Amino acid sequence: MAINMTDCEHCAHYIFDDEFECYVCDINLDEDEMARFLTGTVRDCHYFNLYDEYKIVKKQN
Repeated sequence: MAINMTDCEHCAHYIFDDEFECYVCDINLDEDEMARFLTGTVRDCHYFNLYDEYKIVKKQN
């Protein structure tokens, strides 16, 4: 399975917000970036960071 850089569910910045009780992007996009993202004109997210728990564990050791 290939992961696109627009698959928010695989991004480290995609976190669960207890207040809203849903997943949200932790990056504060400016108005232009948000407009491009919502209209689908963005191919890849510049802030995408693959959430890899194995990579995190390696750094802890």
